[in-house]
Formats: sequence, C-alpha cells, structure tokens
Amino acid sequence: MQIIWKGQSCFQISLQPEKNNQVRIIIDPFDETLGLKLSSMEADILLITHHHRDHDNSKAIKGNPFLVDGPGEYEIKKIYIQGIFSFHDDSQGKQRGNNTIYTIETEEVKLCHLGDLGQKELSASQIEKIGNVDILMIPIGGVYTIDSKGAQKIISQIEPKIIIPMHYQIPSFRRAKAKVEKKETSSTSKLKTKLDSLDKFLKVMGMKRPETLNKLLIKKKDLSEQGLKVVVLEP
Repeated sequence: MQIIWKGQSCFQISLQPEKNNQVRIIIDPFDETLGLKLSSMEADILLITHHHRDHDNSKAIKGNPFLVDGPGEYEIKKIYIQGIFSFHDDSQGKQRGNNTIYTIETEEVKLCHLGDLGQKELSASQIEKIGNVDILMIPIGGVYTIDSKGAQKIISQIEPKIIIPMHYQIPSFRRAKAKVEKKETSSTSKLKTKLDSLDKFLKVMGMKRPETLNKLLIKKKDLSEQGLKVVVLEP
C-alpha cells in the first residue's frame, strides 16, 4: 500500500487487493483557487467527503473513476468502503453542512479519512461504525475543521496505530513543474487559507516532529502494537 498526500485533504492511495491488480483511490481533490497546484492524477475510485471547492474538484481526475460521494457501504474491486455521516461543524451542520467519513479496508489494513470533520467528538454510533483503525487521516488546522485539541480528542476515541495529519497550514514550497529542453523549471505554491500549523498539533500531542516523508509505503506486518505513531507527509 502506498499513500501520498497532495495537500489539504487530498490523498492518492495505491492498493493491491489481489495479485497483479492495482487499484488507485483519490480522496478530495481540490480546486486550484485554494493556492496549491494539483498534479495530474488518474483513479479507479474517487471519494468526495463533501461538496466544497477545496475537496470536490472531481473533473480534474482522469480515468473515469467510480464516484462515491456520501454515506453507504460499497465493495469495489475487492476493496470495502464505508461512508459514515458526520457534520462539518459542531452545530449539527447548521454552519457548514454535512461531511462524510470514509473507512477503506483492503490488504488486511483499515484506513479512515475524516474529511472536514467539525464535531468536537464522535458519537457512539460513529465510533462503532468506524471500528478498529490502523491508519487515520485527520484534519488539524481548525477554522473549518477540528483544531489540534479537537483532533487529540478524536484520536483518543478512535485509537489508531498511525495518524497522518492533514488540512493544516502549508508554507511556501517549491516543486518541480516541468522539464523543457532538459531544463527543469519550478513553481511556488502557497495555501491561501490561514490554518493552524503542524507544530501546534505536535505540541498538543506531546510529540517531536518526525522525519517528513514523500510517501508512506506500508503493509500489515509493518503496523506496530507499541503505541501511536505520527507520519508527516510532504505534499
């Protein structure tokens, strides 16, 4: 299993539920008015947590993927996906509407993507549906989602083995854009929305900043039973 973070809440996940059968999942592709550049991607399955511009740029994804954009249970290409109803705010959706939490089960590993969760805590029903999670993708930036303290509470409810922070302030970074006549050019992207930082979250969690990875490669046997681990991915 390979997990790549594209920024905000967008992930590119490559799975192999069967031998010689790779499946590509994209979650929450964003509109570039956000300030970040979305690279060209193809998918077999596209998950949308809610219909806001920084999560629902489905037209940018190639490959005619199977679209899932709400609660329900789905089995696609030997991958079990569950969409769980939740709120984008802590006012029963009155401020920002609804949000879908997704769990993805394959290769004996269970992922959970919380989308733009705004609830201060999960309900007993939501916790039961989410179940035992190996890898949790959780927003930490506040403003439009839970903040660092809210994330800490949700993590304590779910108790995953690995957490991947998302939806937080990304500083300016340089990324290779193209090669023209053997000369590499680059562009600078910067998230326009002001969110809380990763360091604030790590301080709340009482954790040191781990090494930043370009991607997470993981199998069932790699999952540790020795406490929570934070994986920081660079978009």
